[in-house]
Amino acid sequence: MNTAFLLMAQYNAQAVIPVAAVVKDYFPHLTTENFLRKVSSGDITIPLVRIEPGSQKAARGVHLSDLAKYLDDRRAAAVKEARQLAGQPVHWSQKQAT
Repeated sequence: MNTAFLLMAQYNAQAVIPVAAVVKDYFPHLTTENFLRKVSSGDITIPLVRIEPGSQKAARGVHLSDLAKYLDDRRAAAVKEARQLAGQPVHWSQKQAT
């Protein structure tokens, strides 16, 4: 499955998803402010897009492809951890994991 295609369906083909929607759907344990703080500090490594450059008050969002990559990276880390816990080899190909 392609994560980007699933996200396109979920967000009605929006290129940039509002931060509030990303937080609601993928970070429900955080407030929007805490999410933005964690992104700013590097705790959550996902780029934010400012709709109007140079404006501190401009709406911010996450580009669909950046969200897809973030989710795929988190999945890869989870698969690696599961393999380690199960005593299996850590190296795996994409075909084996899907």
